[in-house]
Amino acid sequence: MSKKKITIALLDMYNGEPNQGMRCIIDVISRFNPIVDFKIFDVRGKCEIPEINLFDIYISTGGPGNPLIGDGTWDTKYYEFIDALTKWNTENEVKKHVLFICHSFQMACKHFGLAEITKRNDTSFGVMTIHKTKEGLLDPLFQGLSDPFYAIDSRDYQVVQPKLSVFKKNGAKIISLEKIRDHVQYERAIMAVRFTDYFVGTQFHPEADPISFVSHLRNKEAKDKIRNMKGKRKFRNMLEDLLDDDKIYRTNETLIPNFLRTAINDLIKTKKIMSN
Repeated sequence: MSKKKITIALLDMYNGEPNQGMRCIIDVISRFNPIVDFKIFDVRGKCEIPEINLFDIYISTGGPGNPLIGDGTWDTKYYEFIDALTKWNTENEVKKHVLFICHSFQMACKHFGLAEITKRNDTSFGVMTIHKTKEGLLDPLFQGLSDPFYAIDSRDYQVVQPKLSVFKKNGAKIISLEKIRDHVQYERAIMAVRFTDYFVGTQFHPEADPISFVSHLRNKEAKDKIRNMKGKRKFRNMLEDLLDDDKIYRTNETLIPNFLRTAINDLIKTKKIMSN
């Protein structure tokens, strides 16, 4: 890996399960060639954790299963890794930037003690509207996205019941929330958190593109499950949303690129200052 390039560690949390998420993230990272290099680490399958001093930016993916349960080895090392990154950023001028996605986001919220992680009454899957909070309207992660914006959501668990005193103590901010559902009494889930100036995470899948979603629907069992869960009309509406250039494509082309541009610009600026 070239030392002259900005280095990205991609933490694979899929535990060996087939997915489109890795392809999507790699596609987004490739848009920043030739100024970046990346390396993949199989966190759950092989307990691989990147060395902090070798990488500048970290993207931790979504994945299957209960975010509250690990095997006592990989999850322990993963939480130690988060603590090491936090410690690094308090002690060094050149900061490490981290994006947590879905499963990783839930684990980070748990680790920082920001909220409760509970199992949903049913699976959330499909094209969803995401609403920015007051803080989210100003957050660079969402620059260029409308309010609300659209994203792919796929989860059996949710982050709810924020502990506002812990948020305040940590300087963390809720930057987006689940869609408003007037017909039910369920609490709106937290969809994105700015943990620090350098750590941010989303409950939804900002990397997802319509190609990945359609690929998933090629599996008849998956398609029938979603159609039965949503009903035929909502299923058709979801397919129309996938083809709308101002919906999923917009998020895919905006959010992770925003994260990477912010991180890259910060790293270039800070390293330049440090070298002067």
